[in-house]
Amino acid sequence: MSAQTNVTPKPIPQVLMYTDGACSGNPGPGGYGVVMLTVTKTKELSGAYRMTTNNRMELQAIIAGLSALKTTCEVTLYTDSQLIVNAMTKGWLKSWQANNWLTKSKSKVKNIDLWERLDDLCKEHAVSFNWLRGHSGNPENERADSLAREAIKSGKFLD
Repeated sequence: MSAQTNVTPKPIPQVLMYTDGACSGNPGPGGYGVVMLTVTKTKELSGAYRMTTNNRMELQAIIAGLSALKTTCEVTLYTDSQLIVNAMTKGWLKSWQANNWLTKSKSKVKNIDLWERLDDLCKEHAVSFNWLRGHSGNPENERADSLAREAIKSGKFLD
């Protein structure tokens, strides 16, 4: 005789995440900003690099946010980077990987190190990628942008 238990699975934490990257020159000094919201908390992250590109900072923002999560989460992510949203929702990333990191036009994909890290993090979390027009008045997106720009101005570079 086996004992049955009625164990209710613990719900997976839900996170809203707004990310942005910025560069002063492209390439040039760059920063990223992240605003994460749960039912009970708001967390902000930022960082800066001496010499980088806007696309690297957009990717780094998402990586920093996902890396900060302490448990598997369901993440609704908002970014103003159409490149990232398209890569993650239209299968571009999988195609690049299958084609030895070459695009359809046979050029080498940039920032492979960050794409690989993002792909790994997306295996740990359930992430839905959503495009949000930058500078359109969304308070969390505007805050992420401010965090990225403040990080550049701080001069506290991570590299």
